Amino acid sequence: MSNKTDERLDRRGFMIGSIATVGVSAALAANVHSASAQEARAPAPTPARPSSTVYTGDTIQGKKVVSTLDINDLEPGKKHFLLFQGVQMPTGQSWYVSATVARGARPGKRVVLVSGVHGDEMSSVHTVQTVMNQLDPREMSGTVMAVTDVSRPAMEGMQRRWPNAGRGADLIDMNREWPGNENGATAPSRHAGLLFNRLLRPNADAAIDFHTGTTGFDVTAFNIAGMDVPEVKAMVELYPVGQIFDNHVYPGVLHNAFIDVGIPAFTPEIGAARVLDLEMVTLFVEGTLNVLKHHGILAGPMGRTGKDVGVFIGNSALPILATQGGLVEHLVKLNDKVAAGQKVAIQRDSFGEVVAEYTSSVAGEVTGLRSDAMAEPGNPLAFILFHKATPDGNETYPE
Repeated sequence: MSNKTDERLDRRGFMIGSIATVGVSAALAANVHSASAQEARAPAPTPARPSSTVYTGDTIQGKKVVSTLDINDLEPGKKHFLLFQGVQMPTGQSWYVSATVARGARPGKRVVLVSGVHGDEMSSVHTVQTVMNQLDPREMSGTVMAVTDVSRPAMEGMQRRWPNAGRGADLIDMNREWPGNENGATAPSRHAGLLFNRLLRPNADAAIDFHTGTTGFDVTAFNIAGMDVPEVKAMVELYPVGQIFDNHVYPGVLHNAFIDVGIPAFTPEIGAARVLDLEMVTLFVEGTLNVLKHHGILAGPMGRTGKDVGVFIGNSALPILATQGGLVEHLVKLNDKVAAGQKVAIQRDSFGEVVAEYTSSVAGEVTGLRSDAMAEPGNPLAFILFHKATPDGNETYPE
């Protein structure tokens, strides 16, 4: 790694330190048992690159199972369909994760596409599948690997969080667990550690972690990216979508785990959860193919990019939270520009009387709106993307 890259990562590390206050209380509550367990058992060393692919000897629905993958072991010029052996269930059986590898006929860059970290995000899965279906390894240089169902138990119920049963029933957000710990105290932590150490990190020169809004909350087509990382900025600007959230956001998200080990990464957000928004999917497929061309994996002219749409870039997202319970009526739409002091929503009680009015305290663009018609106090009703002259690091976002 060059000195320039080292310096960039040092600066990035400083920024992560400044945003580590985001969700500290929740993180401490979620991880206090993990810390005590790890005092007794230190995590196993995890090499940056596996020595070779490890096949378990199992075949499931015609797909060979691996517990470690080195894409260099796969035949060039072909697509390979594998199952990765993830964390064990209480029964002793494992959760398996789909891995599709398009290994080009010629050497080149390696790009990893991830979806399904949250189990209710269908448009993200469809985007990755669509990109992979358009690739012909015989015409490619380098490799594209797709992992489309990271949080398998969450996806089985089409819900955001991993239903964990280690200490009674609870729900864990897997996108706060990265890079994970193979010896961690929860199944999602161990699963993240296995995937990151044995599948994702060793096979990536760049990575894209696709998401959507969460259930009950709709979002625009936008990318979350640390634009201070030049390699990330170059990729994000290749998407013909209308908004960029220029912020590293939470520690523990997958794209930050990649960046922390020197792999440029970012997160696209593709509309609402639990549905296929084919219009939005088309935008992100086009942008992702542009990224593959940027890295020399594909040949041919670029499609539309950020230069072809009026991209709005903000470094902060203002959450507007409900103060009452009741029926929510939005007065703005996604992507609308709003002025400071503008009314954005009202709320009515069961008698139909207005019990609350909500305004934006900043000028910016609407990037998220609650899609569930009812809300109770504390529920996010809207997010306004805006630019703050001096970000304080305590940011949120509607994923």
